[in-house]
Amino acid sequence: MDNEKIKQILLDIQETSMEFSVTLTGKSSKKVNGLYKPETHEILLHNKNFKSDNMLIYTAVHEYTHHLINEKQLAESGGRFPPKGSKVHTQEFWAKFHELLEIAEQKGYYVLGIENSPELEELTKKIKTEYLEANGRLMQEFGKLLAKAHTLCEDAGIRYEDYLDRVLCLPRNSAKDITKVSLAQVNPAVGFDNMKMLSSIKKDEDRKSAEQQLLSGKAPDSVRAMMKKKVTESDPKEKLEKERDRLNKTIAQLTQRLEYVEESLAQL
Repeated sequence: MDNEKIKQILLDIQETSMEFSVTLTGKSSKKVNGLYKPETHEILLHNKNFKSDNMLIYTAVHEYTHHLINEKQLAESGGRFPPKGSKVHTQEFWAKFHELLEIAEQKGYYVLGIENSPELEELTKKIKTEYLEANGRLMQEFGKLLAKAHTLCEDAGIRYEDYLDRVLCLPRNSAKDITKVSLAQVNPAVGFDNMKMLSSIKKDEDRKSAEQQLLSGKAPDSVRAMMKKKVTESDPKEKLEKERDRLNKTIAQLTQRLEYVEESLAQL
């Protein structure tokens, strides 16, 4: 596979109006498999890192995603590049990357290929059922116990926050997330981290839709992007409620930090 062939594959996955180049470096690298240079729109692929064209295409799509995001940012900013040091692997990036990977699979340019390794297939089933799902169920039960502990603390005149901090030694935000998960009707098969995301979705139908997307193999970042888009397109009230929730979470984190700083200062 040569430079031009890879470029044509990328263009067939998604067109771009901004010219770019693809270069197989003929080298190997222990640091990165590929690189995108936003100023010159160059995609560099260290092809000696790859055992197959399939692995090469995966990295090519990754770097091409940077190009497409770069194109979008330049259009939105009037040709100005993002500040140096800006985060490049954002949620938007990962959502776009997985979208392009799905197109690459549909067009036959890339395959995940778990079915090619029976041992890996068997291990995957074990991980999903005995660890991801089992841990999800365990955390649901944990959340119910925390909710009960909260009630018992109130009945006994004990500050629940102090109980979390010095008895369980459990971060307050973690306790909040775990309890929230236990209250939402979500499938533990998606795993605890995805359960946290699902539990933040208020509407049952939206939560079920997102859950089905995850169970069907959609990447979490793609599901988050889908839900974010849905909220953006919904009524202004829901959008403002989302912003309020984000601000309340930030305020809670800052308040906790302020308490720590004030306590530290008092001890000096």
